[in-house]
Amino acid sequence: MTTDIAPPGALDGVRAPATRRSQLPTAPRIVGVGTAVSATSYSQREVLDAFGITDPKVRSVFLNSAIERRNLTLPAEDAHGVRAPESQGDLLDKHKALALEMGAEALRVCLKSAGAELADLRHLCCVTSTGFLTPGLSALLIRELGIDRHCGRADIVGMGCNAGLNALSVEAGWAASHPGELAVVLCVEACSAAYAMDSTMRTAVVNSLFGDGAAAVALVAGEGREPTAQPEPAVLKFASCIIPDAVDAMRYDWDRAQGRFSFFLDPQIPYVVGAHAEIVVDRLLDGTGLRRSDIRHWLVHSGGKKVIDAVVVNLGLTRHDVRHTVGVLRDHGNVSSGSFLFSYERLLEEGVTRPGEHGVLMTMGPGSTIETALIRW
Repeated sequence: MTTDIAPPGALDGVRAPATRRSQLPTAPRIVGVGTAVSATSYSQREVLDAFGITDPKVRSVFLNSAIERRNLTLPAEDAHGVRAPESQGDLLDKHKALALEMGAEALRVCLKSAGAELADLRHLCCVTSTGFLTPGLSALLIRELGIDRHCGRADIVGMGCNAGLNALSVEAGWAASHPGELAVVLCVEACSAAYAMDSTMRTAVVNSLFGDGAAAVALVAGEGREPTAQPEPAVLKFASCIIPDAVDAMRYDWDRAQGRFSFFLDPQIPYVVGAHAEIVVDRLLDGTGLRRSDIRHWLVHSGGKKVIDAVVVNLGLTRHDVRHTVGVLRDHGNVSSGSFLFSYERLLEEGVTRPGEHGVLMTMGPGSTIETALIRW
């Protein structure tokens, strides 16, 4: 599926017919971004030692993950220094507490970056896959932060690591149809609340990979915004690709042996993602007059070392192209749906973007799914 947010013709510099211009939406622009993590950071070796994992094969998975540190909220030690597995009820409580804490911080940072306040927020889309809340996170944050109760909202639950771009598509559409009004996507993943901690190889890949994190991005369409020091990219187009044959390759379901939900990642998933990366990117660029070599900035989901390598090889990217993707993985692990926004924040901090440059955002997740977006500074 492809979705054009920019008016027809805007993608390749051709203006739309005058009779239609007044009826066409204005491409929304990304005007702010913010991230947050949970309080405590652990090295991979510290996590292994905390749970007393001695199996050499499991330790190798952790220590060869290209991850140096992750933010995690581990269960407290008992009187004997043992961290006992948490019940599903305790994990749900942890998810709620972390989601509110990290989500509120990421939202505040994002709004400050956008030069806005909570009172300016008109639509909020919250994303999470690491716990279940009813009422949803958006309603809880509106109460917690005193956001206008008339603020529009949506909650996307269970889509996994790709969901940040699904939400961006939703909010971009909303912003385009409400010029001048502020919309925010907030991705909150309390991965510490989704672990089934044991010493088996089945859980080793997951337990070595994910970290707690939240990220928010603000969008506004229309004219009238004051010029900023850095150009603000317009969101032009989205393209998706789902791989039904790999629907079970990434999943979060009930583990009967553990008596709780747990993640599962098929070891073949990096190669599945890599094999389909070209298809969806070429579809994204189709009709724009752009080639892959014209893309100046690549912001790819930090899905894991093998996933990143597969995307690099299949798209012909350089290590420089994915420097922020690799850096986020190294410093935070895979923070699921918000990972690409952690990379976007680092790109902005570099201050290297220039007007007219294009970027591609890419996320991958259960389905198996690849989501992409085309932006232009």
